[in-house]
Amino acid sequence: MSLLDQRRLIESIHPFELLSSNELDNLMKKIDIAYYPEDTLLISKDINSIAFYIIIKGSVSELIDNEIHNVYSSGDSFDADALIYGKCESKFVVDEDLICYEIKKDDFLDLMQNKKLQSYFLQDFVTKHQHLKEYAAGSDLTPFLISRVSDMFLHNACVVDADISIYDSLVKQRDLESKMIIVNNNDEYFVITDSDLREKVLLGGADIKESIGTIATSKVITIDIKDFLFNALLVMTHNAIKRLVVTENGEIVGILEQLDLLSYFANHSHLVVVQIDKAKDVDDLKNLQHDLRNLIVTLKAKGVKVRYITKLVSTLNQKIYKKLFDMCVKEDLRDKCALIVMGSEGREEQSVKSDQDNALIVKDGVDVNLFRDSMIKLNKYLLEIGFPKCAGDVMVSNEFWRRDVSSFKELIKSWTTSMNDKSVQELSIFMDAKCVAGASSLLDELVYFLQSNFHSRDDVLAHIAKAVLNFETPISLFSGFVIEKEHNNKLDLKKGGIFALVHGVRTLALQYEIQETNTIERIKELNNRGIIDKNFATELIESFDSLSTIRLKAMLDAKDLDESNYINPKNLEKIQRDLLKDSFKIINKFKKFMVFHFHLDMVS
Repeated sequence: MSLLDQRRLIESIHPFELLSSNELDNLMKKIDIAYYPEDTLLISKDINSIAFYIIIKGSVSELIDNEIHNVYSSGDSFDADALIYGKCESKFVVDEDLICYEIKKDDFLDLMQNKKLQSYFLQDFVTKHQHLKEYAAGSDLTPFLISRVSDMFLHNACVVDADISIYDSLVKQRDLESKMIIVNNNDEYFVITDSDLREKVLLGGADIKESIGTIATSKVITIDIKDFLFNALLVMTHNAIKRLVVTENGEIVGILEQLDLLSYFANHSHLVVVQIDKAKDVDDLKNLQHDLRNLIVTLKAKGVKVRYITKLVSTLNQKIYKKLFDMCVKEDLRDKCALIVMGSEGREEQSVKSDQDNALIVKDGVDVNLFRDSMIKLNKYLLEIGFPKCAGDVMVSNEFWRRDVSSFKELIKSWTTSMNDKSVQELSIFMDAKCVAGASSLLDELVYFLQSNFHSRDDVLAHIAKAVLNFETPISLFSGFVIEKEHNNKLDLKKGGIFALVHGVRTLALQYEIQETNTIERIKELNNRGIIDKNFATELIESFDSLSTIRLKAMLDAKDLDESNYINPKNLEKIQRDLLKDSFKIINKFKKFMVFHFHLDMVS
């Protein structure tokens, strides 16, 4: 290998590409190439580390208490900690004849004067995991993750007291060049838009000498100036508004315009919102799935975290459900039922469409059959606009998932008592329920009933929790990926990692009567209640985010739904493979936590 090739190899290994050209030149002069035969003990408690090793060929096992903790192969490096802290609890043994680069201890410690390398090698798991993800995502990541409302230009806010006349309010609005009027009525704020003035003054006949408070009806929707811009986008999308009132320490400081925000993000989500809002029939919604997919691809390319993409897509999907609900259900019946979505849709974790899980809760005393035709039509419309059919038939078109409140309570009781595989699966789906149209109070009543039924029922909860052990995590004792030959040497991300985390957290949420349905929000609440510590909670969130990110790419690349959960680790970049391995290790750590917490080793 030439000196140029050696330099390129070192540069390709993170974080050495952070070195300046001069620093890299000096390093290359000090690097040695070494050979160690199989079974050589390189580092242990009794053998101090003499160098930082970068493997060219061969492999090395790291053992803790004589159990394999990790395996390093071509392109991997070890062990910075042994050099920095001067001690090592592990043993590093050559598995296969080793050819490697060596950076001697003193030279490596000199490199630690570089603050970027120092910060990388001194990080804990969580920070290093985040660092690797940011590095993998590239430079476009920063604007989406750290930009705040304070970074934007804010338009003047026209705030008037409720007893000022409409005329004087309009004069002030003109002078301030503001697009809206904010009315202060005893420290309660309302907003008046151009539409309000048209409907109530020009067409409604209100006298401009009247006080502005007489035509103010809509309360303002605000966001704090320190909040993230992406959250502002979510609020605007969810509420279908074009302007947000910005506050600082509770005081109004300006107006954030949708046009400015969208120009900053350039993701065209507002076009999808407009399509949904203006849709008159199902044909107007048929092209939305293509637009949503393009939106996902755009956001992913810009480095937006998957959790934010799924929140935005879920918000848009909820608008679609609401629009179809209004198309299909007679107006006088809409407040007598609740349309709910479940599974990944209910958790707000679905991006690319996999399938649909939905149900209808009908108010007691109302004939469920009144909704039969409308729900069959709604399901037909969902299929037409690109929502795939649920293989398990968990859809409103199935009468099993159309019930009144009392019937759902009986169903919940049956889930609680039978605990067979079918019951656990149906219960798990329902535990993620979210109301998207109709009377949300009907779902609230059932959630309260569900949680009450499981109060202090740790024996039953353990039977639900044991499903986290249904699938093996696809990583071996030697830290290699366990692949499935029948799926072209790929592994199943959903079964192998995501399911155990989602289901385990869901079960803990049921045990502690947590209202949130989103996995990350549930983890945060478990931490808030002291069930898991902050470091473990962050590890779980970072691992879930990594798995979801890799899965999203697989779903976008997949030709059909059956293959959308499978990835070939060899097709991943090295950093992504490292993230995946780390994530699987945290999944195994979480499984051990679940076994201990619910005593799963005692559950038959």
